[in-house]
Amino acid sequence: MKIPYVDLKKQYRSEKKNILKIIDRTLLSGNWVGGKEVESFEKKISEICNTKYCVSLNSGTDALTLALHLLGVRRGDEVITPPNSFIASTAVIVHLGAKPVFVDVKKDQSIDEDKIEEKITKKTKAIMPVHLTGRMCAMDKIMKISRKYKIPVIEDCAQSILSMYKNKMSGSWGDVGCFSAHPLKNLNAMGDGGFLTTNNKFIYSKIKNLRTHGMDESRDNVKNFGYVSRMDSLQAAILNFRLLNLKKIINKRRKNVESYLKYLNLKKIYFPLEKLAEFNTYHTFVIQVDRRDELKNFLKKRGIDTTIHYPVPIHLQTASKYLGYKKGSFPETENQAKKILTLPINQYLNQKEIYRIATLINKFYETNR
Repeated sequence: MKIPYVDLKKQYRSEKKNILKIIDRTLLSGNWVGGKEVESFEKKISEICNTKYCVSLNSGTDALTLALHLLGVRRGDEVITPPNSFIASTAVIVHLGAKPVFVDVKKDQSIDEDKIEEKITKKTKAIMPVHLTGRMCAMDKIMKISRKYKIPVIEDCAQSILSMYKNKMSGSWGDVGCFSAHPLKNLNAMGDGGFLTTNNKFIYSKIKNLRTHGMDESRDNVKNFGYVSRMDSLQAAILNFRLLNLKKIINKRRKNVESYLKYLNLKKIYFPLEKLAEFNTYHTFVIQVDRRDELKNFLKKRGIDTTIHYPVPIHLQTASKYLGYKKGSFPETENQAKKILTLPINQYLNQKEIYRIATLINKFYETNR
């Protein structure tokens, strides 16, 4: 029995009839960039994220870039963020000429909010927590720090659409929430896509201007030199369709986690359980284990596809050498990088498959003591 980590082919087969109609309808409209599909998508996202505004963009990376740019992050500035995220979270800071200032994480992979304040300097221009795996950071404490020092907060929500902390939506806590609609996300386009949420009208209007070269509505006047980061109409139409099933998909992923926790021997495996204040959407299901690489190979030989998010912390990447960090700079992040393993969690998994994966993991630790 082969069990893939993700199954985009199965997703397409299940949606094919509707997707082909959407493609035909959108292309025949002759409106391939912007238009009603994009406007509808932005309206729906602002409603489900409980924010006043949403701006659709080309990618989650662009959302971070435009947010940092608009909030005044420039060469020589500093942005506080964790070192265990996807590389894009740091790359956007570097590309603006600023310096990423890393803060180690807690056992649950979220930035340690109690270590943020000690990293603040006169150069700090933003705090960027990352809601990794679909688990939100302790946003109440982070926002308290933000208000105390008057430093804006950009939520990296790439993996956390519809996640909540203390009954408040991901992307609605900070000044800006930045989301990805990459094909591997819970809400996924058929290509790249992203969007940004905010309650600030100034941020909303400026980002809308920046995403289209900085041109005004007449397209004859350039207010500011901007970017080109528009979501095309076809991706917006597909996302509008997939929004209809998003809650169902997340509920299925949450049930899959319940099944894993029922079958796995948690004496051998660490998984940070959901806290009362959290509603996790499980973009990924990440366990922490000893002898991770051996287990990964053991599962691979038996047809189980797994991956690692992420095997090399950002501060230890070759590209980060100039920052001066070394092994031991962030012990919790580095320890987790040796132990984390991402298991299949997609909505097409059935109970038999989850039971097989869990049983094989239990067997590995029972027979390889």
